[in-house]
This record gives sequence, C-alpha cells and structure tokens, in this order.
Amino acid sequence: MDCLIRNAAAVMTGRTGADARAPGPDIRIRGTRIAAMGRLSPEPGERMLDATDCVVYPGWINTHHHLFQSLLKGIPAGIDLPLLPWLSAVPVAYRRFVGEETLRLAATIGIAELLLSGCTTVADHHYAYWPDMGFDGSAVLFEVAERFGVRFVLMRGGATRVREIDVDPPPEARPETLDGMLASIAADVARFHQSDGDAMRRVVMAPTTPTWSVHPHELPQFAAAARRLGIRMHSHLSETADYVHFCRDVHGCTPLEFVARHDWVGPDVFFAHLVHMDPAEVQLMAETRTGMAHCPQSNCRLGSGIAPAPALARLGGRVSLGVDGAASNEAADMIAETHMAWLVHRARDGAAVTTVEEVIAWGTAGGATVLGLDRVGTLAPGMAADLMVYSLDHPRYAGLHDPAIAPVVGGGQAQVRWGFCNGRLVVEDGRIPGLDLGRLAAEARAAVAKMVM
Repeated sequence: MDCLIRNAAAVMTGRTGADARAPGPDIRIRGTRIAAMGRLSPEPGERMLDATDCVVYPGWINTHHHLFQSLLKGIPAGIDLPLLPWLSAVPVAYRRFVGEETLRLAATIGIAELLLSGCTTVADHHYAYWPDMGFDGSAVLFEVAERFGVRFVLMRGGATRVREIDVDPPPEARPETLDGMLASIAADVARFHQSDGDAMRRVVMAPTTPTWSVHPHELPQFAAAARRLGIRMHSHLSETADYVHFCRDVHGCTPLEFVARHDWVGPDVFFAHLVHMDPAEVQLMAETRTGMAHCPQSNCRLGSGIAPAPALARLGGRVSLGVDGAASNEAADMIAETHMAWLVHRARDGAAVTTVEEVIAWGTAGGATVLGLDRVGTLAPGMAADLMVYSLDHPRYAGLHDPAIAPVVGGGQAQVRWGFCNGRLVVEDGRIPGLDLGRLAAEARAAVAKMVM
C-alpha cells in the first residue's frame, strides 16, 4: 500500500537517546518500505491517513511466546503455583488437548491479541511435538501467521528426555529422539526459513530447556546443527532459583556457565527469562552478545523474580521483550508487557533506572537484534513498514503532557487506529480485517468446556 500518515502527535523510532523520537509529523509508505519521514507533502495516488492526536510506534517484536497455551488461561490447579509444580499441573497435564484444530484456534487467539496490541513479529517457542503426532504443527502455525499478515518466527522446541518430576505424562508429552528432532527441524528450515533481514518466516533451534529437556551431551550437537543450517538458537534459562540450585548441585556451575561449556552462547543465541543471574553471568552475556527475552509479567505471575535486564542493557547487552505463554500470563499483549517492564525495574532499582524510551527499544529494536532481523524494529527511511498508529482518544490519556509515552505509561489496551506489517494494513480502527471476534470467543469457550478437568 502507498500511503501518507500525516500530522502524528509523536513518532517513536525504537532507538534510544537523542534518536528515540523522530521530528515527524509525517511518514510515507511505499510498498513494503518506509519511503520518507518528516514534514511531507501529499503525492498523487497515495492514501491519506490523518494521525492527528495519535502516536506512531514501530511494530512490537515479541521474542518469546507459547501460542498453544492461549486456551490454558487461569487454570485453577495452577493459578497459585510457582514454576516447577505449575509446569506439571498445566502445560504438561494439558498437552493431551493439543491437536491440530485446538492449536489452530489457540494460535488465532494469541496472534489476534498480540496484533491488537501493536505486535507485528511473533517468535513462538512451540515445543508440543512428539513421535507420530499425526499433524504438522509447524505448518499450522505458519498458516495462521500468514493469514494475519504478521512476521512469524518458529522457535522449534521439543525434548529428548522426560523430566523426573512429571509422573505419568500424557502420550503427547513423549520425547523425540535426537536424530528425529534434528531431522524435523532441518525439514522446517527447508520449507519455511527465510534468511533476509526483513524475513516474514524464520525457524530457530529451540530445545525446551537445556538442563532438563535434553541430555547434556546432545547440546553441542544441537548447536552444531543450528550453525550448519544458518539459524539461531533459543531456550529457557535461569527462570527460578531452583534452576540455579540444580545446575550448581548437578553440574557444579551456574546455568550460563553450563550452556557456555556446551557451545550455547554467542550472538546467534538468546534465552528466555534469565531471572537469576549473578553479576559475572550478566557480564558474560554482554561479552558474548548472547540475548535475553525478558518476560516480566510471567515472571511476576509465577513468583519467579525480576530479571536484571537494565544491568545487561547498561553493559551493551542485547535485551528484548516476550509475553511468554498465556497460561502463565493470562493476557499476552505487548502493551501490558512494556507497561510492566517499565514499572517493575523502577520499583526494584529506582525511578531513574529504566526509561520509557529504553523499554520501547527493548520491545522493538532489541527484538529485531536478537532475531537477526536488521530491516525491522526501527522507523527510518528504507526500513520495513512495520508500524502502529495509536489513538489517544481514551480517557486514560486525557491530561497526559507527553503523548509520545502514552501507550507504555498508560497501560491497558491501547487502541490501534492503523497497523501495518511489511506495508500491509493489518489493523484498522481497532479491528483485524476478516476476523470475527465474537465467533472466536465462542469457539474458545467451546474448546475450554471440553478441557475442564
């Protein structure tokens, strides 16, 4: 689409410091790219969008999600549990409900929620794979993402071993073999992976947890396979204090030291959570350019703690934001995640430690960096046209002296007036074209009714 967005009250670029705000007030889109920014005059044939009293942000980049959990929100058996028992009570116990149609429905719910919050790139850590599963989960996820028009990164998870604490797991939680898992990931790369910096489809090597889901001797083989295929690597790490104690007791080192010994650090690696790291680990993260997918809402919901994201950022490390699964978040949208990120670090570390501009950068440019998408994540001429125009008509924003920061500091559900991904209009007036939200909610209620235990 060729269009001119005019008269925005503010334009946030995704950068920090003096470059965090563009002078605006106009942005021209030509095809899939931002063609110009500044004070622009209309040109023949372009659609005019009046953004008066609106603010423009880059599309959010969500670097850690579990879309299949979109139908597992607020399960009573797990609502008050910390991570380890919660894993057994919710994701493992409910794996038997992950079929082709429930996965399609869950992905539709999750991507719709993300898109309506302004997210244009979704990196999903999908680990619901098992031998002879009978349907193509990877294809289902890419299909749903393509229908919405968002960029999709399949972080292909899975396990080659079962955790000892999971007693009698369902057949859908059976482990794969190493060879089978590697062959499946290679096949997904051949079918779906695009290597360019504005790719709509990516595949990432992502065994579910390096300490419990695979055998230690397999980790270097996963790493070697990923680098041979030219893809990135991802997993969970150091989410709880129990994780740190386990590594020290069993392996005699910290979790980050453990993965470093097995070739799992570097600019092509990023981990979710990293809540419990000592200063030496933070320094190692920065030195090796290993990335963080920071998930503050899920970490708070499970009582896990608060990751040292500002400390890593101050050292020049790579920080991004992820919503994690809705089963440990209950609402998975990027506005809520950025609002929480802004608040929790100020509460713990002091009001001046984390600025709104820094949080926006984590959720946009930071995500592009850890995913290796160098043509998305910031607003500038030549970059992909992934952007959101937020309306500030809600009473929540009335009286706000600096409209540029409104979506993050106001929290709640910000209204997207227009949303673009790769130049395609994907949200208009708070609605996703072609999506019946009433029908989607009814389908979700029917699916949940079949799962109630």
